[in-house]
Amino acid sequence: MTDTVLAGPPVLTSTSGRGYAAAFWGLVVRDLVVLRRQGAMFFVRTVMQPFLIAFVFAYVFPRIGQGFGGDVAAVSGYGTILLPGLIAFTTMFQGVSAVALPLVDEFNTSHEIEDRAMAPLPTSFLALQKIVFGAFQALLAAVVVFPCVWLVARDVTSLHVNNWLQLAAILLLACFGSAALGLLLGTVFVPRTVPLVFSLIVVPVMFLGCTYYPWKSLEVIRWLQLLVLLNPLVYVSEGLRGALTPQVPHMSPWVTFGALLAATLALGIAGTITFRRRLLS
Repeated sequence: MTDTVLAGPPVLTSTSGRGYAAAFWGLVVRDLVVLRRQGAMFFVRTVMQPFLIAFVFAYVFPRIGQGFGGDVAAVSGYGTILLPGLIAFTTMFQGVSAVALPLVDEFNTSHEIEDRAMAPLPTSFLALQKIVFGAFQALLAAVVVFPCVWLVARDVTSLHVNNWLQLAAILLLACFGSAALGLLLGTVFVPRTVPLVFSLIVVPVMFLGCTYYPWKSLEVIRWLQLLVLLNPLVYVSEGLRGALTPQVPHMSPWVTFGALLAATLALGIAGTITFRRRLLS
């Protein structure tokens, strides 16, 4: 097996860009068919957790007299702080799981990856297809969860799209970055370690990703404020706050955009390298 064109029907083995594009699109269509068949499961998996979090924190708590301290919460309402973070987490979580979990199965159980390897594409293009389709699912999750969560928290939420371009850029980078992280995790870990990965990586990423609070509020715990800068979810949450709730303290758009761009490129390169090594081994 080579690293240029693995195998495939003679009509598509051309090294032309047209042949690669046809094979690439064929894999995308194949995945779209599977996603359509699992549409209900995708919707429930995407909406349930953020919906319940928003329901409890932004709907139930204010009505039973439970609140959250801090000047920001008093001025803006906790729902205003929470909603961008929930959209950020849902987008990241869906992008990671949409790529990592199927890859673990394809490499270790179903061996479907061997069928994909027969496509007339370089292995790096196979990795790119995984990232692109994972990013699509992450974006779809953001589109689905936004209205569902907003309906719950609309009475205690003040949203205003301050910059549509910034919103689109942050969401796209979050989608591709999360999918690239999923590619890396899916090619490094084996099935028996998946629960451990989610316990040691996904849960800390969520709670330390400024999902429930602005990054600026961590100034009172300076060491933690600096430590969470290693978490890409922080920049997604802060970027969405800057785009959706500009009245809440948030990082500079240039900081969030630059950090997410660097993280996406680094994770994409690392994930592609581990994917090629795993596929060709």
